Amino acid sequence: MGYVGEHVKFCSECAAPVSLRIPVGDDRERYICSFCEKIFYTNPKVIVGCLPTVGEKILLCKRAIEPRYGKWTLPAGFMENGETSLAGAARETLEEANAKAINLKLYRVFDVPHISQVYLFYLCTLEDDMFGAGPESLETGLFRQEEIPWDNLAFPVVAQTLKEFLADRKGGHFTVRNSVVRVQRPVVNKG
Repeated sequence: MGYVGEHVKFCSECAAPVSLRIPVGDDRERYICSFCEKIFYTNPKVIVGCLPTVGEKILLCKRAIEPRYGKWTLPAGFMENGETSLAGAARETLEEANAKAINLKLYRVFDVPHISQVYLFYLCTLEDDMFGAGPESLETGLFRQEEIPWDNLAFPVVAQTLKEFLADRKGGHFTVRNSVVRVQRPVVNKG
């Protein structure tokens, strides 16, 4: 489609260069072909995953890929075209943890507008309590609350999701949460 990262350089219809401008009747810049006027919409990426449990333990995966190689995380990844978020979360759990996720229930939503992503995590259990390392994981393991490698987790949203889950499990009530992850801008001293 002529993409370089998330930037469109050339039209996939006629190969002419594209530019960023606001189309008639729109309110934001879009990539538009300079010749045929085709509009290219770039939309957020959806990351889906699971928080799998076996009894009182939580299943985590040690990443075999960048970013955060060697860090622990929940099984998750990009949703594919043509699949539901639930099916994508189950697929990612199978791919990363060789585990069949069952009894999936939406638990956590993170909007991450500064990188145009949305994260969806589902609570689940595992069929036959079976799991193992998939091709994107160095290893997988079940962790009790006191065993979670907090200082070696891959992403802040994973730590936040785990902390909320542990608090909810203690209280016996699980609600779907949604929040916005804001970018932290460094403070520059101009003095």
